[in-house]
Amino acid sequence: MTQHHPPHGDTGHGAPTLDQARRQLSRYGLSADPQAVLVAARLMAAGARLGQAGEAHFSRFGLSTGRYRLLADLEDHGGEKSPSQLAASLGVSRATVTGLVDGLEREGLVARRPSTEDGRGNVVILTETGAGRLRELAPDHFARMEAMVGGLSTEERAMFLDLLARLVEGMSALTAD
Repeated sequence: MTQHHPPHGDTGHGAPTLDQARRQLSRYGLSADPQAVLVAARLMAAGARLGQAGEAHFSRFGLSTGRYRLLADLEDHGGEKSPSQLAASLGVSRATVTGLVDGLEREGLVARRPSTEDGRGNVVILTETGAGRLRELAPDHFARMEAMVGGLSTEERAMFLDLLARLVEGMSALTAD
């Protein structure tokens, strides 16, 4: 079966084009590389679309992307972590972790208990109900993840992972002072 690959300049879905990037740069009298601007703009647009698709995907299981990531992070670390460790590993604030944990705790997917290492703090633990939710969603979740990148060969996926890591490194250009 032949895979359809759109030309490099056309992704549809209202994505910016190389001509649009050229026109914008010309309009502002800038000498930036239009292809570089296009890659960044498409990456940002893809990130937004992926975020929306991820939320729709996880809503099937009564979760959000953030709630899933927190549960999976707990599972990957023996089912227990402090809120500050969760915030660091998820790349979010402590306040965000508190909100996620509050909701997950109400549903019985996680619980808080005093830390055995630091009597002043709490740890978040993955409950059996939470572990069960992850087991229930795993077959569908991972099949859909595989299907999402199904149009790429093993070699293309390896190249994409390398490119993605380099792009993530470059993201600091957007937030640097």
